[in-house]
Amino acid sequence: MEAESRLQELGILKEIAELLNRGTETDEILSDVLEKLLSVTGLKTGWIFLIDEDGSYRLAARKNLPEALSRSNYAPMCAGECWCIEKYRNGRLAKATNIMECKRLEDAILNNLGDTAELTHHATVPLRAGDEKFGILNVGSPHKTHFDKEELALLESVALQIGTSLKRIKLAQREQELALTAERNRLARDLHDSVNQLLFSVSLTAKGGASMAESAEVKETFTYIQELAQEALNEMRALIWQLRPQGLENGIVSALRGYAQMLGLKLDIQVKGVLNLPGKIEEGVWRIGQESMANCKKHSGQTKITIKLAVERNWLSLEISDPGCGFHYVEGNELPSLGLKGMKERAERLGGEFCIESAVGRGTKLSAKIPV
Repeated sequence: MEAESRLQELGILKEIAELLNRGTETDEILSDVLEKLLSVTGLKTGWIFLIDEDGSYRLAARKNLPEALSRSNYAPMCAGECWCIEKYRNGRLAKATNIMECKRLEDAILNNLGDTAELTHHATVPLRAGDEKFGILNVGSPHKTHFDKEELALLESVALQIGTSLKRIKLAQREQELALTAERNRLARDLHDSVNQLLFSVSLTAKGGASMAESAEVKETFTYIQELAQEALNEMRALIWQLRPQGLENGIVSALRGYAQMLGLKLDIQVKGVLNLPGKIEEGVWRIGQESMANCKKHSGQTKITIKLAVERNWLSLEISDPGCGFHYVEGNELPSLGLKGMKERAERLGGEFCIESAVGRGTKLSAKIPV
């Protein structure tokens, strides 16, 4: 009987391993694995919290949560504290364990938030790979108040597989980011060494032609060619900056100042707090600042722009404003340009928020709030 049970456990682990190796979309994989785990164990409900190093968490996967926990788009699961997360944060959750009762369910009952489907208890398992921790797996069923050693051992094995897969995905994403950076640097070098030099040559040739031309008409043509070449050269330099931000190695403030100077903008940059930002967030803020300054140069009719950066309580706030012509915008409407959409998407990919305030003749203010 013990051998049969062991074979069944190995079969479960094999099926889950196959699911975990299918792709790199974290939430989709976790959802599939959770569904498979519940189906093969006969458990009714499960959910997975992914927890960052600073202790903040998010609901990454869930199956069959009762009404009391799924109401208002899973609001009871996306905020507040509970015993399993508290134990995880203070380092007391080292292995699969029984949680006597679920605080979220207790609060739901106390506040009459809806049907709990008679679910009261759950088991909690940390998701880890070596010394690296990623979150917790919770599973339970109505009327089930205890998990025996064999059940906890199986859950621990599954959690170890999930943790290992999360680490694999994290490493793969980091590798892709490094490859993308290397490709951007290569393209920037190619543009600088070829197109940039050609445009510079065209500009010099046109200037020489204008100085030697005897006819006013020919001189005017050469001058026009020189102006076009210079304009294209400026655009090319801006593109190279976007591909490979010179000065970012000296910090975000230095990079923004350098880019503003290159565009001919008068930048007032104000910093509050210590800007010791992770690389991904620093680059995201840099790209938002770049696009904002480029928009100011092209559309605002002004050469002044103000950027405010502040870090408080694990949040970075970014505010960019110009006193230019502005544009008509109503909050909630579709953003009027690809640049603005790109800035919003960058902020949201970093887990943040992005908003716009603008009116004709009253300038524009862009704001982003990003967790750090």
